[in-house]
Amino acid sequence: MHILAICYVNGEVTEKNLEKAFYWYQKAAENGSTISMNNLAKCYENGEGTEKNLEKTFYWYQKAAENGVKEAMYGLAICYYNGEGTEKNSEKAFYWYQKAAENGFTGAMFNLAYGYYNGEGTEKHLEKAFYWYQKAAENGNTETMSNLAIMYYKGEGTEKNLEKAFYWYQKAAENDLADSMNNLAVCYYNGEGTEKNLEKAFYWYQKAAENGN
Repeated sequence: MHILAICYVNGEVTEKNLEKAFYWYQKAAENGSTISMNNLAKCYENGEGTEKNLEKTFYWYQKAAENGVKEAMYGLAICYYNGEGTEKNSEKAFYWYQKAAENGFTGAMFNLAYGYYNGEGTEKHLEKAFYWYQKAAENGNTETMSNLAIMYYKGEGTEKNLEKAFYWYQKAAENDLADSMNNLAVCYYNGEGTEKNLEKAFYWYQKAAENGN
């Protein structure tokens, strides 16, 4: 049933039909397919093949999350965080971000780190914030690279290290984060974490400006 739904979503072997995809996701979910539970939640969330319904989105994310689907754990956390389909609850959001992160979901690592950094849904803990920002950055989450660089630059949750701050600012800037372009320019301008280089400073200031910073 799940495979049939995917065929209808992608228009493989048959014409694309989101209503039929929804129908088969629902049938598969009701028969215990955990992946279909997650996909059914997304259908309700985005109004694909059915009317948008955040309460049902929450219900199916919860069912899938409780059955170990890491993407659903993340989706459920967002529902709790934003109060979508359920009451807003930052502690439960944090709990499910943590579960998803521990299961290797990179996006949740960022949110978990953010929770630790700002004390949202848990006690503020800069060392744990640093740990999860680092995990997310090493797994390719570009937004996290900038946060990790800032923590190295300020010595928050770890020892101050301008070379590593420069490294992560550079990685983030190369992934089109305007704030990091500006911070990278500052590093080149002041010779922080790298050799002073006014030409490269100018280049990155210009790139940052062109990207709205």
